[in-house]
Amino acid sequence: MEQITQWFTNHQDVFIEYGLNILAAFAIFIIGKVIANACSKLAHKAFELRQVDKAVSSFLANIAYSLVFVAAVLMALSQIGVETTSFVAILGAAGLAIGLALKDSLSNFASGVLIITFRPFKSGDYIEAASIAGVVEKIEIFSTTLKSPDNKVIIVPNASITSNPITNYSQQATRRIDMVIGVGYDADLKQAKQVLTEQLEKNEKVLKDPAFTVAVKELGDSSVNFVVRPWVNTPDYWPVYFELTENIKLALDEADITIPYPQMDIHIQK
Repeated sequence: MEQITQWFTNHQDVFIEYGLNILAAFAIFIIGKVIANACSKLAHKAFELRQVDKAVSSFLANIAYSLVFVAAVLMALSQIGVETTSFVAILGAAGLAIGLALKDSLSNFASGVLIITFRPFKSGDYIEAASIAGVVEKIEIFSTTLKSPDNKVIIVPNASITSNPITNYSQQATRRIDMVIGVGYDADLKQAKQVLTEQLEKNEKVLKDPAFTVAVKELGDSSVNFVVRPWVNTPDYWPVYFELTENIKLALDEADITIPYPQMDIHIQK
């Protein structure tokens, strides 16, 4: 018994040192966990302010918590003398392997987070992206669902959307219709311009402000081409486009102004 007591007395400093290290490691673990919870809550609030989807905000907040918590555990283990270099190396290798295996999925996920965070479009918008056009039905983590004008459902990977230009036709309240109307070279240009102007003035859906434009664009190979550019409310774009196309043709026919088709004069020399 005396030998055991003597041994403890001789190694008292070592026990005190290990005890203090264990207490410090425990304190680091507790403080790290508190900081991890705080980071998770801050991330949640930040994403709520930006109106990020709840599923995405929860996932990212959990990632923030996990990163801080793992760092705290490694620091605590290091405090009690555990070699953490090998753990870090294993975690790094595992992360690299997972990243390579899920490269495409992670790319789609990151793109989904960007879409939901910065909101270049929302559900109900008519967009064109990755050479595909349609109404946005759903924006999810890995893909976006569009419905084409002919009622086809198209699922587009988010990475394809963010890596290409995005055209949002619904974001602005008004749109300009761009039409090119050709008339024959023998037509009275002033009369043709008057006919085109009257059709725009008669259409109640054509906006007065901004004002429409009717002007000669070019002297083409077979026709004199007018640009007709009325402004309309975005939901009225296609109805007005179709209506104007029909009415302009009927009005030009009534005024005996021809819309020529491409033609070529052939001169034969004997």
